[in-house]
Amino acid sequence: MSLNSFWFVLIAVLWIGYFILEGFDFGVGITLKLVAKDQAERRAVITTLGPLWDGNEVWLLVAGGATFAAFPEWYATLFSGFYLPLFLILLSLIVRGVAFEYRSKYGKAQWRNRWDNAIVISSAVPALLWGVAFANIVRGVPLQKSGKGVIEYVGGFFNLLNPYALLGGLVTLFLFATHGALFLGLKTDGSIRKQANELAGKLGLVTAVLAVAFLSWTTFSLTSKTDVRMLSLAVVVFWVGTLAANRAGREGVAFLTSSITLALVVITLFAALYPNVMPSSLSPADSLNIFNASSTHYTLKVMTVVAVVMTPIVLIYQGWTYWVFRKRISSTHITSPEAGVLDKIHQ
Repeated sequence: MSLNSFWFVLIAVLWIGYFILEGFDFGVGITLKLVAKDQAERRAVITTLGPLWDGNEVWLLVAGGATFAAFPEWYATLFSGFYLPLFLILLSLIVRGVAFEYRSKYGKAQWRNRWDNAIVISSAVPALLWGVAFANIVRGVPLQKSGKGVIEYVGGFFNLLNPYALLGGLVTLFLFATHGALFLGLKTDGSIRKQANELAGKLGLVTAVLAVAFLSWTTFSLTSKTDVRMLSLAVVVFWVGTLAANRAGREGVAFLTSSITLALVVITLFAALYPNVMPSSLSPADSLNIFNASSTHYTLKVMTVVAVVMTPIVLIYQGWTYWVFRKRISSTHITSPEAGVLDKIHQ
């Protein structure tokens, strides 16, 4: 395997980690007001993410950094062409982090409700837009070689809002929401656990319909690769297994198969791309691939050494974090859910 292919695969692995971990993170935020009926339950739901959500976002930073270092042309074209969607994702992540911190600073119901709404919206927007972005990358975007020989994005924002991309956005939105509900079923107890399991079953059925439509469109219209079709079939099989496990009350199995499904979705998209990183919808000759978009061989070689050393350390640390905070949480563990820091200061 060449270093170019190795880094393409490694970036895919980073996106797998991000979709699995930040996927349930977004899903918990999206389903917050559906599974939690009072302040104590909402605080318990958010507590499940307390030690995890900021660590999960590290995968996005590393994926972005790896793309910038290994495939700078891909990074530059992606951020120039997808500037507005990526800006909205970044803005949502900022609002989401502030909402987690500020909702408990004041005890008034209206204050908390507004921040809860902010959590729901700022979780749903990235969940939708990541699907839109990846669907556009697989479908191909208007790229054209300029007079200076540089491949540039020549479309506009509304080029990205095509039916295929919007369908991809709905798939990731419902997939993440279901994944988050399954996580809550695994991490909570009492009424939250029951509501989460029931919601996962309902959302999972909608996800299945959307995913079959999206994968069918991908495999029969955009690519003829046999491995992509086999991977798409595997996605369907594991998602059916997820729904069956959830229905049987096997929460750990359901979350595991949901995670595998998300991993297979990312693998399917990257397999459909390879060896391209951004296909051109105008001319195949103007597509960016793992060779014309990559850094020098020496740069890739140095980065490989760093990745081999640092990646296991990150995995061990994050695994340890999840092990430490593995116990279930319920509303009974929440004391004085109406109290806030500002209330105590005023007193």
